[in-house]
Amino acid sequence: MAHPSIILINPQMGENIGGAARAMLNCGLDDLNIVNPRDGWPNERADAMSSGALEKMPPVGVYSNTAEAIADCHYVYATTARPRDMVKPVFTAEEATNDMAARIANGQKCAVLFGGERAGLDNDDVARAHAIITIPLNPDFTSLNLAQAVLLVSYEFSKHIDSLRPQNIDVEPASAEDMNNLFLRLENALDEKGFFHNKHRQSATMRNIKNMISRAELTDQEVRTYHGIISMLIKNDS
Repeated sequence: MAHPSIILINPQMGENIGGAARAMLNCGLDDLNIVNPRDGWPNERADAMSSGALEKMPPVGVYSNTAEAIADCHYVYATTARPRDMVKPVFTAEEATNDMAARIANGQKCAVLFGGERAGLDNDDVARAHAIITIPLNPDFTSLNLAQAVLLVSYEFSKHIDSLRPQNIDVEPASAEDMNNLFLRLENALDEKGFFHNKHRQSATMRNIKNMISRAELTDQEVRTYHGIISMLIKNDS
């Protein structure tokens, strides 16, 4: 795949989904996925607003949650205008697409997350990402229409499409599904051993752990090593 997956999380209006599809195809992108669309799918208003783009693109992937949508991705970018209490690389759209083009050329599958019209991405979705994309705008009015945001990122990436040439790689980066399985197993093991003294803080603590581990950009072999460590610790404690 020579371009990133565009994933719309909890989109509200079919018109914005159609506008996003139109913007993507204008820029040569066609991998559109949606998570929990408010008005369901398929959507007549999305079809009308896409001006035929949805007919020319592969079928839109529809998912019930973000984890499923990014399961086969190796590197994920979250778009947000609000500062978040998370330590992650922060890119402009141009910087992010430079980075993702290099990753895609090396065989990685990348995805860009866009939040719903009302509130954007929630913290749990941002925590699943490896990096943040933010677009410098008027600080007194940073609100972008969903389709406009998709257009900005798609346009910046379109500059790289013709030059992308896949290369052989020695190691396979861990997929989002691999990472999610690791996080679930780690949380269960920590919970069983009484690590979470304050149950009300368990979600926030795990979010911090996920951020810390995600920054390492683990390979599939490194994920297997983590699983081996967890297995040994559990075995030695039993």
